Amino acid sequence: MIRYALKCAEGHGFESWFQSAEAYEKLRGAGLVACTECGSTSVEKALMAPRVRPGRAATTVATPEEPGETQPAVAGTAPPAPTSLAAPANELEAAITELKKQVEANSDYVGTDFAKQARDMYLGETPKRSIHGEAKPEEAKALIEDGVPVLPLPFAPTRKTN
Repeated sequence: MIRYALKCAEGHGFESWFQSAEAYEKLRGAGLVACTECGSTSVEKALMAPRVRPGRAATTVATPEEPGETQPAVAGTAPPAPTSLAAPANELEAAITELKKQVEANSDYVGTDFAKQARDMYLGETPKRSIHGEAKPEEAKALIEDGVPVLPLPFAPTRKTN
């Protein structure tokens, strides 16, 4: 996959991914690459810098005076610390993370037995308590159709291993 910075004839800039340079040319030639703002199919590649990750330690560069020889590169500041994939990236993710903590702290995880236990509590066959778990789409639909008060959660449950 390759990402191109693109610009339409009206000057709108946008980015898009393509399977290859050839795929981009083929799609552009067929008029299938359009500006995301105005819909113009008069699109060209825009100037863009390559995305290069800095090394973990000091990098080495070739010096023009001695081709093939390398010397340590000097950086004015340390590279930025990598961001954690587990850390919320925005307010919505932070809210979902907080909701997940609240649900997991205040209810029992019942796994794939959720539909049966929710129905049994609704029918009064077992004592009511807060639970969360997993249900197949058809099980969840049947619970909702029967009036069982359930709702989908916007996160996957934390799976405990060993």
